Parts: sequence; structure tokens; C-alpha cells
Amino acid sequence: MARTLFKHGTIVTASDTYDGDVLVDGELIAALGPALEVNVDRVIDATGKYVLPGGIDVHTHLDMPLNGISSSDDFTTGTIAAAFGGTTAIVDFPTQARGESLHRAFDSWLEKAQGKAAIDYGFHMIISDFNDQVEREMDELIKEGITSFKLFMAYPDRLMLDDSAIFRALLRTGENGGLVTIHAENGSVIDVLVRRALAKGLTDPKYHALTRPARAEAEAVYRAIAMAEMADVPIYIVHLSSAEALQVVTAARDRGLPVYAETCPQYLCLSADSYEEPGFAGAKYVMSPPLRDRDKQVELWRGLARGDIQVVATDHCPFRMADQKELGREDFTKIPGGAPGIETRLSLLFDCGVRQNRILLNRFVDITATSPAKIFGLWPQRGQIALGSYADIVVWDPARQMTLNADSLHMRVDYSPYEGRTATGMPELVMARGRVIIEGERYLGKPGDGEFIKRSGRTN
Repeated sequence: MARTLFKHGTIVTASDTYDGDVLVDGELIAALGPALEVNVDRVIDATGKYVLPGGIDVHTHLDMPLNGISSSDDFTTGTIAAAFGGTTAIVDFPTQARGESLHRAFDSWLEKAQGKAAIDYGFHMIISDFNDQVEREMDELIKEGITSFKLFMAYPDRLMLDDSAIFRALLRTGENGGLVTIHAENGSVIDVLVRRALAKGLTDPKYHALTRPARAEAEAVYRAIAMAEMADVPIYIVHLSSAEALQVVTAARDRGLPVYAETCPQYLCLSADSYEEPGFAGAKYVMSPPLRDRDKQVELWRGLARGDIQVVATDHCPFRMADQKELGREDFTKIPGGAPGIETRLSLLFDCGVRQNRILLNRFVDITATSPAKIFGLWPQRGQIALGSYADIVVWDPARQMTLNADSLHMRVDYSPYEGRTATGMPELVMARGRVIIEGERYLGKPGDGEFIKRSGRTN
């Protein structure tokens, strides 16, 4: 493979910022230093730009089946869009159907991704049916590179596990070194609120949010952490959306418990006001947990800045308005939940966070690349600019602007939750494992370039 030299850039890691050059030899970073003079196949001038580690999105749902339809991005369109946004690796979610084995889900998702993904991908495993055989399969999957498992405290009769099953899974990870990630909402309470709303004829999209209160999230987060503490194992809370839930996480971390939390750009940059858009437009924002009150967002930003939230991922799960979200026009419970975001994560965080002095530039790198790599067994090969690491590199232009709309973005969906918004800061060039795959508006890779990542356990 080619040798490439990045010259005159400002290298940014989770801990350092310095001017220097980066030599890439094949797939790996071979040298770092000021004014490197070596023979290479290509020199990339990064003057006035940041040189960042490629983003890692540890929460995506590509080609995900739901009630007879599938999320509109598959592993080709979704990973190409991710690359345009500066993401060079993702972790997606095979989903066990009730009564089936975990390995069957693994094989199904491998078939969806192999030969199609444009960037490297790993898997968490969603467990919807817990039993003795599943416990044994957890051990087997860890040896095969799936070292994390997602459990649901929401969606009764489909995905939700009871506390006994969750506690058993937590105990198992104490033995096999895995990590439980958890969707924390009190599904039983939410189910009652939903039934009451429908009985009153309250069917508009906004009632999706009104029947999933922040306290239902906070209660479930508290219960999940309590079970993890009793099992004496770490736990990871996915897509934390509310200040109330963050208070629970912060209190646990202040006691020294190994609790990790993730939030998403939609909870930082959008609010429940969007559900009041006229007509059926509020369906664009039907996701779980829902968007929250704008005045509570400041707490999430503070949590990011002070380290109580470790990761920003996307929960990318797009459904088209025209023929998919439309299925719930008469009943908000039938609106497919999820929104697009795999392409816009870094630009939104840079624009809303770094440029508005809510987070530092090094923290931006940490929450989008370094901490995800450490928590989910991708470190030290990914998540940093360092000797011997994969050459997953983004040349970031802090002044380049992008208007966010469905027509200009690359996700296969007919709307953007941020339609018409201008974000400042975006990739100029993206390299994945030593290959330049994005340059300006050009995609230079090909579907199938991405490989399955066999992950190890946590490194922090």
C-alpha cells in the first residue's frame, strides 16, 4: 500500500494539541514529528486544518428490521454517509429474535454487512430472550469478537427483559469480561401511559414524547446501576437524554462506580419543541428516549464537559417520512422510532460544542473517538493518532460550512432533523486504514472495503 505524509497540520488527540506531520505507511501510522522529510507516494497539505483520529460511532442501526420494514440506510449507504461525516468505524446491533440463538443473529448481520460496508464495523449483540443457552453463547461470542451486549428495559412483549434476566446477564459479564449496555426506560410504566393516551384519542406524534417522561428514564437508569453494583460489574447507559437520568449517573460515578454514559447530538441540539411542528412533521423526531425540554440541555453539555458522559454516538436509525413514518399517522405507537444522524455527528458537535465553548477541542476528540475505542475494545489500534495505530485520520476544516438538508447529505432518507441549519466545521479529507476514501465531495472508496472488527474487552 501507499505511503502518505500529512504536512503542516495541527494534530489533536484527547490529551494533546501540537503542530506536526504524520507519516502513514500502508494501513498504519509509521511516524510523527515536526518537519518530517521522507519519500512518499503522496503529500497531503493540512495547513490551517486539524488532523484528528477518525470518529467511532458505537451506536448505529443499519438495515434494521422493524414490523415488516427496515431502516432506510443499509450497510453501504449508511457507512458511506458515515465516512463523509468523518467516521471511520461503527458498532452496529445484531438483534436476537425471541426463541432464536445469538449466533443466528450474528450470522444474519454479517451477511448484511460483508461486501457492503465502506468502513470497518463491529457488533454489539441485542439479547431479547435470556436463558441458560444464551448465557453460554455470551461466552462464545466474546471469543469471536462481540464483547458487549445490549439489553432493554423498554418495549414489553418485544425486547424488554425482566430484572432477573438483566441481573443474570450482568453477573455473566463479571465472569467473561463482557460489558452490558442498556436501554434504560421503565417500559411497564410507559406502556400504561401509552394505553391511557390512546384511550383518550391522543394519537399525534407529540404523545410519543409525553408518554415517555424523563422520570421513567431516570428510574430505569437508577435500577440498572443498582443491579450492576450488586453484580459488581461496569454498565453502559445508551442514548441518555435527560438531566434527571444524568443526575443518577453522576451520583453513581461520584461514589466510584464504573458507570459509563452515552448521549447523542439530537439530545444536545434539538428539543421537545420540535414535536409541535405543524401537521405530521413531529413524526421526524419520534425516537426513544424522546427529545427533552430545551432548558435541560445545559446539564447534558455540563456532563460532557466534566466527564460524567463519556461518549457521543448517534443511534442512527432512519426511516423515510413518505412511506415509513407515515404508517403511524393515525397512531403514534405505529411511527417507526429513530432518526438519521450518522453523517452529521461530528459537525454538529463541533459547531454546537467546540465553537460555542461548551467543550474543548480535545474533549471533542475524546467523546467521538478515544473513549468509544477504550470502552469497546478498539484501543489502541483506533481512537488516537499514535505510532502503530491504524491510519484512520480526518483532516478537519474548522471554517468549512455545511447546510444540513436531505438533498445535500448522503444518508438514504427523505428528511434531516436539522433541515436548513448551517454547521461550521467538517471533514476535508478522510482516510480509513491508510486509504483516502473521502476528499472534498468525492467518495473514493468502494462498498466492501470495510471489515468486521473482532473487538477485545475494555481498556479503561
